[in-house]
Amino acid sequence: MNDQVATIFTLFLYVLIGLIVARSILTWIPSRPDNVLTRFVYQATEPLLAPIRRLLPKSGMIDFSAMILIVLLYVMVAVVNQAASS
Repeated sequence: MNDQVATIFTLFLYVLIGLIVARSILTWIPSRPDNVLTRFVYQATEPLLAPIRRLLPKSGMIDFSAMILIVLLYVMVAVVNQAASS
């Protein structure tokens, strides 16, 4: 694999992880739904989180989809790094 492509893809995955963490933090603090940053974070992450939420069983008020997505993204980072180093 081309090292530059691997680096760009890895950076993209880390940005997604950052957006997922930001979304999780935004659920803890009150924010206006019409805030541009809040809307961007939700629009960027919802297409990734919604399918995971549909697959998970209902667990009350706790949403584990963000945690599962972060783990999956870290696995993807490891796979890309392994492919780039070989």
